[in-house]
Amino acid sequence: MKTNEIRRKFIDFFVSKGHKEVASSSLLPANDPTLLFTNAGMNQFKDCFLGLEKRDYVTATTSQKCVRAGGKHNDLENVGFTARHHTFFEMLGNFSFGDYFKEKAIAYAWELLTEVYGLPKEKLLVTIYHTDDEAFKIWNEQIGVPAEKIIRIGDKEDGSSDNFWQMGDTGPCGPCSEIFYDHGDHIWGGPPGSAEEDGDRFIEIWNLVFMQFNRDEEGTLHPLPNPSIDTGMGLERISAILQKVHSNYEIDLFVKLLEASAKAVGVEDLENNSLKVLSDHIRSVSFLIADNILPSNEGRGYVLRRIIRRAIRHGYKLGQKELFFYKIVPTLVAEMGDAYPQLKEKEAFIIETIKDEEKRFSTTLEHGLKLLEADIIALKGAKEIQGETIFKLYDTYGFPVDLTNDIAREQALTLDMEGFEKCMEEQRERARAASNFGAEKVLDLQHADKTTFYGYNLVEADSTIASILVNGEVVSSATEGNDAILILSETPFYAESGGQIGDTGIIKGDGFEFLVKDTKKQQDIFLHIGVVKSGEVKPHTKVTAIIDNSRRELIKKNHSATHLMHDALQALLGSHIEQKGSLVTDDRLRFDFSHNKPVSFEEIQNIERMVNEAIRHNHPVDINEMPIDEAKAKGAMALFGEKYGDVVRVVVMGDSIELCGGTHVGATGDIGLFKITQETGIAAGVRRIEAVTGGQAVEIMLEQQATLNKLANTLKTDSAHIVSKVDSALDESKALRKELANLQSKLVFASRSEILAKAADINGIKVIVSRIDGADNRSLRELCDNLQAETKGITMLVAEVDGRVALVTSVDKALTDSVKAGELLNIAATEVGGKGGGRPDSATGGGTEPSNIQKAIDSALNWIKTKI
Repeated sequence: MKTNEIRRKFIDFFVSKGHKEVASSSLLPANDPTLLFTNAGMNQFKDCFLGLEKRDYVTATTSQKCVRAGGKHNDLENVGFTARHHTFFEMLGNFSFGDYFKEKAIAYAWELLTEVYGLPKEKLLVTIYHTDDEAFKIWNEQIGVPAEKIIRIGDKEDGSSDNFWQMGDTGPCGPCSEIFYDHGDHIWGGPPGSAEEDGDRFIEIWNLVFMQFNRDEEGTLHPLPNPSIDTGMGLERISAILQKVHSNYEIDLFVKLLEASAKAVGVEDLENNSLKVLSDHIRSVSFLIADNILPSNEGRGYVLRRIIRRAIRHGYKLGQKELFFYKIVPTLVAEMGDAYPQLKEKEAFIIETIKDEEKRFSTTLEHGLKLLEADIIALKGAKEIQGETIFKLYDTYGFPVDLTNDIAREQALTLDMEGFEKCMEEQRERARAASNFGAEKVLDLQHADKTTFYGYNLVEADSTIASILVNGEVVSSATEGNDAILILSETPFYAESGGQIGDTGIIKGDGFEFLVKDTKKQQDIFLHIGVVKSGEVKPHTKVTAIIDNSRRELIKKNHSATHLMHDALQALLGSHIEQKGSLVTDDRLRFDFSHNKPVSFEEIQNIERMVNEAIRHNHPVDINEMPIDEAKAKGAMALFGEKYGDVVRVVVMGDSIELCGGTHVGATGDIGLFKITQETGIAAGVRRIEAVTGGQAVEIMLEQQATLNKLANTLKTDSAHIVSKVDSALDESKALRKELANLQSKLVFASRSEILAKAADINGIKVIVSRIDGADNRSLRELCDNLQAETKGITMLVAEVDGRVALVTSVDKALTDSVKAGELLNIAATEVGGKGGGRPDSATGGGTEPSNIQKAIDSALNWIKTKI
């Protein structure tokens, strides 16, 4: 049974049991800062388990793409050394949100494994949490699993348990029941819970989690509103069993990837562990890039960079020193593109991104490996690579520490991590950024009901205060001067979401006024954050909520312009353009997007033209709600970081069609004018555009016109001829600088004979240490080389150039064993508050203290006398 068929049979089985087939979510967790990457099938359903989100189905099934390569859940170091560890894997799962519980979950699992997949019942055994008598009875009495094949697993010394599952330090959790497959007594290993459990005889294939609790930041378990089911079965593991192979790397999918990897690096031995690394890593790398995560020096992008560089090193280890990793992508797309169409859609972009990263790292890989090899040789029997070497590899050559650790492990060496940490200083935060995803502090709002939002149509609404929070706690009142959060039953205030900032304004009632400084939301509960301006605020009071509409109108212009610009970027730069982040405020818009090179001035002009043309057309802004499948069929673009329900809000303006919950103008003409103010790079493969609209755009253009007029007046021309006038001025300036340099050089060389005459003779060696007035850096270097050619000894010249000190040294190669140019220069440079460097026979440097030039000359001469 092929892997694709196994995946399909799983989904179809649970659909036949009334489950909703839900597509895999992105590897970039939506609205969940507690996760580095999506690492389990239940991630997208987290709020359903918590009772914070309701969907139109209560049971679901998925095949979820997952990555575990950073943070707490990290399998990176094991990849290539074991049969079943991966950075990327697919998790088959079925879920119940308060519908069925243990009895049906166990029955479904047994039916699928034994009747659909045809696994022999005698080959299966199960584990349960040691106190879960209910699960024991179901397995034993209803399913018929013998008692000796039901193993109770307790807690470890640290309080954790293999049979008590939790997604992270916080969040949904509960006891679980794992299903194991017995490969037979011809393979070493014991059942779970035994001393030999780490052997390969008994392999876990499915974990049934009975979700009963939510663990808070203090570690306390709170019962969930409705007990639920979360299961996970690794597609690669079940495929290995059904295809009767022992290692995941022997299944049909990996065989193709191993063959492609071997071809890319030019080897034939398909058993090589490095090929396993490549075939695993190409999956995580490609899927991460397809989900709009790009290589960078921090966070998720840094983890991606680590994976790519680890793969490149393994290719290098196999003798491939040319670019190769990107060549495996087409095979991956052929194998998995039908199940995950985004791989096909973005194949060219994935290849381009990997190739760019390979080029970036390949230039330094060989040098870094030579440094490490030399350090290992210098150990002379010691078993630890020094921290300074680890740091230099990281800081200079871009070697992630785990890559250095891979190499060390191959040589049976350890790393001096304490020494490395001492060297890290500021770079330390960058290395840690990948795991810097902690639990998000959320308010306890179980007492509050969903807020009804009227802000799409109203700027003012009557409402009632549902509750008041001060310092995160519910209070009975708040008085003048108190910072507080008001929760209303209805509101016109837009809560920060989708890049659009929250509204500000006033909430007023009988005898009080509350100044709203910001509006945010937690799930569907709107939080009006501000200060009591006057009077006393109490719950259940009737109020009038009034937004600052002039500010809202500016925000609407910028938000609608963001949509038009997004559409223009895709039309003009390519379909690979995807949003990586955005900010819409009342004074500007900011848009981050995937693109591997700077946007040229001409491209920026064309973007502005296209957006302003859409504005002039005055397209009506059409907003409708519809099922998400219908919206996608219309070509609607989803925005970065947003989580969408089954019914979505679609915003259409001209050719732009996007899913968006924000506020917008009535017609594009309301935007007035669009002007880009800045384009920059913020990470590898990610660009940022900032822009303004309406009156602010007009003001910027007037300022630019004023600057142009001032320049024209200065150059005594008109605006139409400024460019030619500036070009002429630059040409004239260049000619004058060249003439000045020639005159300066002649002036400097005029003192040549005098300097030679004053050359000192120290033990038979001609030594010149002299100050040269009127020299610049170039003429100083030329004179030094000329004098050195004459004397073939030691020459150092010093000059004051534009208030700073310039130094050059030259030493005959025959003398460099005793006098090195760089050392000599630094003796002098230290006296003038500077430093320098270069080759043993030639060095340059500078300083900031011209008053100490004579002191520098004296120190240099005295040092030379001690050396020759």
